[in-house]
Amino acid sequence: MSLTLIDPATGEATRQVETDTPTAISAKLDAARAAQREWRKLPVERRLAAVREALSYFRTEREVIAREITQQMGKPIAQARGEVAGMLARMEPMLDLAPRALAATRPPEKDGFERRVEHEPLGVVLDIAAWNYPLLVPSNVVFPALVAGNAVVLKHSPKTPLTGARFEAALRSLPIPGVFAHVVVPDAEASALVSDPRIDHVSFTGSVRTGRSVYRAAAERLVDVGLELGGKDAAYVAEDADLDFAAENVVDGACYNAGQSCCSVERIYVHRSVRDAFLERVRKVLVAYVIGDPMDDKTTLGPLVDQRALDAVQKQVDEARAIGARIEVGGKRRGTRGFFFEPTLIVDAPAGCLAMREETFGPVVAVQVVDGDEEAIAAMNDSRYGLTASVWTKNAARAERFAREVEAGTVFQNRCDYLDPLLPWTGWKESGIGSTLSEYGYLALTRRKSIHLRR
Repeated sequence: MSLTLIDPATGEATRQVETDTPTAISAKLDAARAAQREWRKLPVERRLAAVREALSYFRTEREVIAREITQQMGKPIAQARGEVAGMLARMEPMLDLAPRALAATRPPEKDGFERRVEHEPLGVVLDIAAWNYPLLVPSNVVFPALVAGNAVVLKHSPKTPLTGARFEAALRSLPIPGVFAHVVVPDAEASALVSDPRIDHVSFTGSVRTGRSVYRAAAERLVDVGLELGGKDAAYVAEDADLDFAAENVVDGACYNAGQSCCSVERIYVHRSVRDAFLERVRKVLVAYVIGDPMDDKTTLGPLVDQRALDAVQKQVDEARAIGARIEVGGKRRGTRGFFFEPTLIVDAPAGCLAMREETFGPVVAVQVVDGDEEAIAAMNDSRYGLTASVWTKNAARAERFAREVEAGTVFQNRCDYLDPLLPWTGWKESGIGSTLSEYGYLALTRRKSIHLRR
């Protein structure tokens, strides 16, 4: 079998990628399990050095990798280059953190006893990665899992297998062969991997629906999972916000990567007193986007990933219009070639419409008016998702209140759509389970062993 890769900018097939046979997959799993037994014996400093050396591959091949990302999933080449640079910058502090995060922890001393808690590797980690950030998403798991002493099997999205192959090429330099493997299979066949007894942990990034299936399959074997699922991230623009700064950043948070980010801003609540001034600024930012060939350095908004994504965004916009919202900018497909959707502003979107309740994953800014902080917090929390949220204000006390009361894994003040490697990336509600990044990411990729020795 083979996967057909489609260029989102043209809608045309570009190449075929052969899938792994069941025999090949089984051999990779066997090799990973055997390699992990030896890999875990290496001191963390040696594992860390080997992973750092592997990362140099991404520096050397950064331009080729960026172009492959754009060709596979459509993000503008400048953003693809930013993804490579961002991955390298994110991993530097993450790897620096490893010796402390993985070191044994000790309770207060007790005469006659040695007591400590070791952070032991889980075994073979299966990472099922998403296409929207094909380099960044798997890096959050692959490199920390290896440093922690695990073997890793990466099952990348069928839309972006070339990026998975880049991980394979980079990690071929590890001193123990087989400790990392990339498998190429259709999504429908991933369930067999989750159910395989040679897999000890599953990390999945994708939809809530598929995440539930992964969780159920893993639960049958009592295997732990990490799930990073959907988002419907909210922003509140308060009456004291710097409106120019807020409009520029919130729109970027909604439209960067054509809105195809788990933590993109999808709901905006604006204080009534600044509504008109804020919307005026939002319109100016939206109409300035340059839509076109994502391989052109001047392009700032690329296509959606496929026809299905395009149809889903159009459905949300059309439904919002039909039940009373105003589409003030954009609102439709651009051209007939490829999967481009115009940057779109929906004003006065009813609370119950799809654009305010279900993940959009497109360059859409949906705005509602509120009369104050209390109403904003209630509206932001009125969602089954809880990945990130942001408040745009100069008032520190207001920001602290939102940090306490908003139900999300990350709450920002005057920032959005950003991952800090020293803070855990985690979702509340249906946005996920577990954490990546920071010391908590290492804890999620290890298990505790209590050592209790009488001397």
